[in-house]
Amino acid sequence: MPNGNRAGGRTAHTEGIDRALVVMAHPDDVDFGCAGTVALWTDAGVEVTYLMVTDGEAGGDDRALGAAETAALRRDEQRSAAAAVGVHDVRFLGYSDGRVLPTLDLRRDIARVVRRVRPQRVVVPSPERDWKRIAPSHPDHLATGEAGINAVYPDARNPHAHPELLAEEGLEPWKAPEVWLVRGPAPDRFSDVTDVFDRKLAALSCHASQIGDIEQLAEALRGGLAEQATGAGLDGGRLAEAFQHVDTR
Repeated sequence: MPNGNRAGGRTAHTEGIDRALVVMAHPDDVDFGCAGTVALWTDAGVEVTYLMVTDGEAGGDDRALGAAETAALRRDEQRSAAAAVGVHDVRFLGYSDGRVLPTLDLRRDIARVVRRVRPQRVVVPSPERDWKRIAPSHPDHLATGEAGINAVYPDARNPHAHPELLAEEGLEPWKAPEVWLVRGPAPDRFSDVTDVFDRKLAALSCHASQIGDIEQLAEALRGGLAEQATGAGLDGGRLAEAFQHVDTR
């Protein structure tokens, strides 16, 4: 397992990181994928920004709410979930839930935020489909991962990519040196989230419109996180979130 700095006995991987940007497709994606890791980062003083590509208006089974009402509810849920792990900057792009494509417009809109936030680390969903477990490979996740990695490299750093960002908005190019893929096919970064698992659950519980039985979910999450911890070589009984590191320097 790659070495990372320690925060309260937990591998936080925060050395040299002041700002991180997490780009996800829907409200709650970040909390399922990496809320424990985010809690470790914010505890270590890292300023974390969330960017949600959609408002999640197509999620959930409550047909009594219209799309606009659902979107407003899910934005509020995500803000509350973010606060549970120390994040207070949550942004939404407003793309249509269930219809995300890795277009040039989406690349530009993510690159805009990269240039504004100027993160040393960007977290995105893996753009590769997992054929062993299809649920994490939602088309919106794949499209967000593809657009996100392209926004980091080459768009955000290239002054000639989306020239309006510089000419009209004054946003100077920014080179983010690394990307962490959530559910990447070859994980090589692991965060020991055992001591912040309760905060991950607190964040997830904020998504009441999407999650019914939080205790049942907690049991399922423990199993998956324990398996990842074992794969990371952590001691028995530990829980870990897993990522694949991409060098984008």
